[in-house]
Amino acid sequence: MKRIIVRKDAYYDSVFLMLINQDVKKTDSISEAVVAMGTDMNRDLLKGMNMSNADVESATANDLIVALEGETEDALNQAETAAYSLLKKKSRTSEQAFRPTSLAAAVEVLPQANLVLLSIPGAFVAREARKALERGLHVMVFSDNVPLQDEIRLKQMARDKGLLFMGPDCGTAIINGKPLAFANVIRRGPIGIVAASGSGLQELTCSIDKAGSGITQAIGTGGRDVTQDVGGISMLMGIEALAADGETTVISLISKPPAETVVDSAIEALRKSAKPAVVHFIGARRRQDEDKIRFAPSLEDCASIAVELAGGRKHNPTEFALSDDEIAGIVADQSASFGKKQKYLRGLFCGGTLAEEALFVMQEALGGVYSNVHPDEGYRLADPTVSREHTIIDLGDDTFTVGRPHPMIDVSIRNEQLEKELRGGDMALLLLDFVLGYGAHRDPAGAMVDAITAARRAAADDGGYLAVVASVTGTDGDPQSLTAQRRTLQEVGCVVMPSNVQAARLALKIMQKVR
Repeated sequence: MKRIIVRKDAYYDSVFLMLINQDVKKTDSISEAVVAMGTDMNRDLLKGMNMSNADVESATANDLIVALEGETEDALNQAETAAYSLLKKKSRTSEQAFRPTSLAAAVEVLPQANLVLLSIPGAFVAREARKALERGLHVMVFSDNVPLQDEIRLKQMARDKGLLFMGPDCGTAIINGKPLAFANVIRRGPIGIVAASGSGLQELTCSIDKAGSGITQAIGTGGRDVTQDVGGISMLMGIEALAADGETTVISLISKPPAETVVDSAIEALRKSAKPAVVHFIGARRRQDEDKIRFAPSLEDCASIAVELAGGRKHNPTEFALSDDEIAGIVADQSASFGKKQKYLRGLFCGGTLAEEALFVMQEALGGVYSNVHPDEGYRLADPTVSREHTIIDLGDDTFTVGRPHPMIDVSIRNEQLEKELRGGDMALLLLDFVLGYGAHRDPAGAMVDAITAARRAAADDGGYLAVVASVTGTDGDPQSLTAQRRTLQEVGCVVMPSNVQAARLALKIMQKVR
């Protein structure tokens, strides 16, 4: 049974509500719980979950929606009481310390600040970002669902004022050594980065740190920046800023496939910078190296080349860090005991860019891989929660996150999807990414141990074997510790590779034995 309540004019911060939602969902006999604002996206997603009604359809972005599904009336009562109790409790806690309620008040409290980070409903971003730009502040917009025309106008305004505008939907940046949103603890160094990719930026910076070098700045742009409509305004300003920065000696540029006009403009800007640069356009055709610009085939290679250009260790373009014999041994061991029904790979990813990188590694060699982020509609999943044959899923998709935190925060999203994948009995290999750092779950590997163990046991009980291949994006400086997370996964039988691309390559080799 279901219960849906809409409270008019009861605005709460979306991140605050995500935390509330996690607690409410723990109520006994509650199968689904959504505590969210009535934004267009949330209303559409509730409709898709069959948890909508007339009140939800007429709700606005200022209205609070509590949607519950449970086994009994008593369970619904308990969940509703828990939701309102948590809202009141956490609101009172927040009121005990002074928190500015407007940009003007925040600037008054911290007059030396020169950057504002916005995490508010997309409909209000233009108004608040404009205020920040008018005050001469750089802007980072974590929010999504910002109208395209608003993004274009704001970026043009920022450019005219000589201010940096990161976003919308910019989830990662490191400015002057300070991690913003989802970011890792990375040593300082000579490499400056501009990225139209969140988890890609994390993988790149962690690989640079692992190679013994570091960064000056890591500037995020938001994914739409590199489209034809926006024209790479933030990317070009980021390149210009790094070109003028005395501490930056090497520029690294990464992006999901950009519009060709943006590619041309970005490369021309790199030429003008006179600094050595390395570029990786994820999933795009690789270009020929130029005098001072090199093109990398993967995020890991991009990091390695950047380190070499900065005077660090020489780039060694190998497929794996392990020897051929070691890889052959792992492949033989992992592919030896599959059952007759086990034919397919399933990738469950928290990082959207990492999912795409794995997809591009495997797509052609496996004869087609389905995904909710596939550029080819013929291989795009109609329902992101339902796999077909070989499948890679980006769990950060809106389908999975209505009223819930991102899967980097809420690991239950992936655990629930893994349960679904087990039902068909045809999964031979599970491919996973784990992303550490500020903003992420405090123990993402530990939170999946039970689910992984249960999945491998289920395969064994059915007369087969489940291979689990993983990568961990992070550093030992992160709150979760790279070494500790890798050890946790290895202890439950996971093969943990040094990078996302190496994990994808290994998974491919194992699956080719199945075929």
